[in-house]
Amino acid sequence: MRGTSSFLIVANRLPVDRVGDKEWRRSPGGLVTAIAPVMQRRDGAWLGWTGAAGEELKPFDHEGMHLIPVPLSGLEVELYYEGFSNATLWPLYHDVVAKPTYSRVLWDAYRAVNDRFARAAADAAAPGAVVWVQDYQLQLVPAMLRKLRPDLKIGFFLHIPFPPAELFNQLPWRNEILEGLLGADLVGFQRPGGASNFVRLSRRLLGLQNHRNEILMEGRTVRAEAFPISVDFGELDQLVREPRVLRRAKEIRAELGDPEHVLLGVDRLDYTKGIGQRLKAFGELLDDGAIKPGEAVFVQVATPTRERVDEYRRLRNDIELRVGRINGEHGVIGRQPISYLHQSYSKEELAALYCAADVMVVTPLRDGMNLVAKEYVACRHDLRGALVLSEFAGAADELRQAFLVNPYDIDGLKRAMLAAMRATPHELARRMRSLRRRVATHNVDKWASDFLTALESGEGVAEEQLTA
Repeated sequence: MRGTSSFLIVANRLPVDRVGDKEWRRSPGGLVTAIAPVMQRRDGAWLGWTGAAGEELKPFDHEGMHLIPVPLSGLEVELYYEGFSNATLWPLYHDVVAKPTYSRVLWDAYRAVNDRFARAAADAAAPGAVVWVQDYQLQLVPAMLRKLRPDLKIGFFLHIPFPPAELFNQLPWRNEILEGLLGADLVGFQRPGGASNFVRLSRRLLGLQNHRNEILMEGRTVRAEAFPISVDFGELDQLVREPRVLRRAKEIRAELGDPEHVLLGVDRLDYTKGIGQRLKAFGELLDDGAIKPGEAVFVQVATPTRERVDEYRRLRNDIELRVGRINGEHGVIGRQPISYLHQSYSKEELAALYCAADVMVVTPLRDGMNLVAKEYVACRHDLRGALVLSEFAGAADELRQAFLVNPYDIDGLKRAMLAAMRATPHELARRMRSLRRRVATHNVDKWASDFLTALESGEGVAEEQLTA
């Protein structure tokens, strides 16, 4: 359909979802929102998998984006995606909340798929193009691509945490992963600690010299920096002012029985999200009598994910058993203290839920950023609502006026949830005003702009951005 592109995004998935047999719609999510306008301005292309095993499609255009599908077989989905990416790297990078699987068969599949992505990117990139590789599924691509196309400017961004040495050293292929990432000119992380871990490991395991955040690699300089991702503040702020969204928020509260307090959790159903911990804390508040029956309702949206993986099936069973026990002990006919929703919702419905919620409970055991926390803040132009936020989420670095908690500390979590429910309107407004100022200023456009400016200019970001 067209030739090579001077700006190329390489990600595990294309930024579209199939609707019916031949129609596509743009995927929700911060990454697509951030990068789609940049692609359109630069006449760029996006390379990734369609999400369907065994499907081979030619490049096509959608909403001003040129899309280049990379095929994956059913076996590769099992071994590369569900296997090495999500049964090995995901738990390892998230503090080994679940036990990682170390398998040479999974590693071989991961390496083979990364090689296919790198070769496809090499074919699609124009001379001297900027290529931005995304996330943990493609950590070998930068070095593979550089070997094929040394003329390219290559950036990599890791959306999940990057672990310290005591965890990363478990990985049998630790050197290969580091060498893969070092193929980039700029390696971006959510938090300064991730960048520091990467520099330290490159020095210890590979014997490479560094000066602060710059690593010397075969005559090149590779920079490691923090670029905390964010949300489209303006879009969300405008959406929640729409009369239909405000009406829906009122309907939600009415459907819940108009309780004094609505608490909300919105997560993928993942063992890193701390869903069980927050439900346990809420159940104990009911047990203790700190919350009276009918006074508060907890709405937990758990979006389905990776449902073929055993660890996720077990997690779903555990959470549904906990919800059933709490509702059985504290519910009354027609009214349950926990409303559990194992399904996906549109952006409008989520915005209405954010408006309806008095307390947003975001308690991951480890998270690269957690954009739900920032989405909630962007939706609260009324300066009401409280954010209970895990200190182990990347967002905690920026959202210091949230009610910060250690999700492993159930008593501390209970105290924070009660404090959020009992806070005065003045205190809530003071906290929310500060939170909104941060998210409005450091939005998703700034994230993408900061990264690409640093990549193309060869200069780092201001120290304030790493520590603010």
